[in-house]
Amino acid sequence: MSSDDVNPLQGVFQTFERFSRCVQTRLSQFVGQADRSKHAKGKPGISASLAAMEIPASDIVIKKQSAGPVTKEELGRATWTFLHTLAAQYPEHPTRQQKKDVKELMAILSRMYPCKECADHFKEILRASPVQAGSQSELSQWMCYAHNVVNRSLGKLTFPCERVDARWGKLDCEQRACDLQGTTLDFPPRIP
Repeated sequence: MSSDDVNPLQGVFQTFERFSRCVQTRLSQFVGQADRSKHAKGKPGISASLAAMEIPASDIVIKKQSAGPVTKEELGRATWTFLHTLAAQYPEHPTRQQKKDVKELMAILSRMYPCKECADHFKEILRASPVQAGSQSELSQWMCYAHNVVNRSLGKLTFPCERVDARWGKLDCEQRACDLQGTTLDFPPRIP
């Protein structure tokens, strides 16, 4: 295969795949712990755990599996979750390639996002304020800024960007398994 045949998005797909596996692992661990605590003798279940965290029952929403396509709102929430988490995992001292990749990812989203109106608005945001990707903190702050621009346009509340790390901190993954490609991991991961 020549270098012309290499998919330019391969790195993005590999990073997303690794990120997705990490999230799935953490979620399955969380669900497994919740199930075990629910069935363990004398130990509280999910409801008691939520109560201990002082989360009112009225704030807990369990969504039924939808038989229809994803809504624009669901897509938006999932996208922002991915983007903020990506920014939180971004290295404090990124390589030139990582800076290029994250800027390219944003440009691709502005062209390929499944909601044309959203994609066009994101293009405007990128034109007015290009991606700042010199460090993890810089990208996280830029992402918060961009998200707040979208929130304002939708008449939603904005998020205080000084709290972005508290809301979107790094994933807790064993052995740096959630690090971005090019930092410490080989792809595919080696199995010991």
